[in-house]
Amino acid sequence: MVLEENDSDSVFEPQITDEHVETQYGDVHCVMTGTLKPNRPVILTVPDIGLNHKSCYESLFNHEDMQEIARCLPVCHVEAPGQHEGAKTLPAVYTYPSMEQLAEVLPDVLKHFGFHSVVGIGVGAGAYILARFALDHPDLVDGLVLFNINPNAESLMDTVASKITDWTHTLPDKILTHLFGKDELQMNHELVATYRHHITATMNQSNVSQFFRSYNNRTALEIERPAPGGSTNVRTLTCSTLLVVGDNAPTVEAVVECNSKLNPTKTTFLKMADCGGLPQVDQPAKVIEALKYFIQGMGHLSGASMTRLRSRTGSSSSTASHDGPRSRAHTDELQRGRTHSHGGTDKRGHTHTDVSTENVSTVKQSVSKSTEMAC
Repeated sequence: MVLEENDSDSVFEPQITDEHVETQYGDVHCVMTGTLKPNRPVILTVPDIGLNHKSCYESLFNHEDMQEIARCLPVCHVEAPGQHEGAKTLPAVYTYPSMEQLAEVLPDVLKHFGFHSVVGIGVGAGAYILARFALDHPDLVDGLVLFNINPNAESLMDTVASKITDWTHTLPDKILTHLFGKDELQMNHELVATYRHHITATMNQSNVSQFFRSYNNRTALEIERPAPGGSTNVRTLTCSTLLVVGDNAPTVEAVVECNSKLNPTKTTFLKMADCGGLPQVDQPAKVIEALKYFIQGMGHLSGASMTRLRSRTGSSSSTASHDGPRSRAHTDELQRGRTHSHGGTDKRGHTHTDVSTENVSTVKQSVSKSTEMAC
C-alpha cells in the first residue's frame, strides 16, 4: 500500500487510512499515516493496556517536533483485538490471544501493508509484544523504542496481589495503577482523571479486561546479556534498542533489569527524572529529541534539525553536565557509540549519562575520548 501526501503544502499533513486487518488471532485495527519509502522502515506502534493509539501516542505524534520524523518515516498504529475506540464486545466464543500470540499478529500486519521492516514503539504491554516479536522475527525489526517494559512473568506474590485487587478495585482503578506510580496517582489528579475518562468512555471494558488478563499471564522473555567473547547463541534483542522509563513509573526496577539483560553495544537506557508512567505524554519534546538521535543512529533522518544542541569533547571519564533544574534522564549503554554513550558508573555497575529538560546530554564514546552533546 502506498499513501501519497501533498508535498506542496507548507504544513505537513500526511494522508491517513485506517482499517481492520485480518490475522490468525483475530482482526486488529490499524491506522496508517505517511508514505512508504524504498529502503526505509515503518514506525509501528502498539499501545498499553486500557489505551488506544490516540490516548497512548497522540501527545507524541501530534507534537510539532515530531514532523521531521513523520516526513521521513511513515507510521502504523496497531491495536490489539477489541482495543480500538468504540470496539464492540468480542464474541463469547472468541479466545483472547496470549501475549506470545499477539506478537505473532504483527507479521500478518506487515504482510498486509507490504512493510519490509519496522522501528517498533511500544508502551507497557505494547513494549512486551514488540520485544517478543523482535526476538522471534529479528529480520523484520530495525529498532525498538520500549517504554515501561517488564520482561518478567508475574511472580506468585504478584498473582496473589492481583487476585486481591480484583476483589477490591474496579477495572479502571487497576489499569491506572498499572499505568501510573503512587506519586502520580496521589498528586497529579488532572492527568489521572483524564485517563480514567479515556478508559471508561472510549474503551470496551470487557475487551480491556481480557487483554489485561492476557498480559498478567505473560511468560518471561528469557533474554540474556551476551558475555564479551562468550557464546553468540544467547537469546537477546539483536536490533538497536532504546529503553525509556520515568523515574516515578511503577516499572522502573523492571526496566533496569531488562537493560541489564540486553547487549550493551546496542542498547540505550533513558531514565527520565521528574517524569511519571507515560513519558511520551508527560515530556513529549524530550522523548522526540531522543527519538531523533536514535533514528539517526540507524542511518535515517540524517538531515534532522538539532539546532538546540551543542557539542563538547572530553576524556572518556567525563560526565554529562547538570544544567537543567527540572527533568534529568539517565542514558545507559549506548548503541555502538552512534547515538548516546557511556558516562559515569553507578553502584550497580550501569554506566549512565544525565539529561535534563533544558539539557539533553549525550556522550558518543570512542576508545580514547567522548563527545558530549547538550542543548
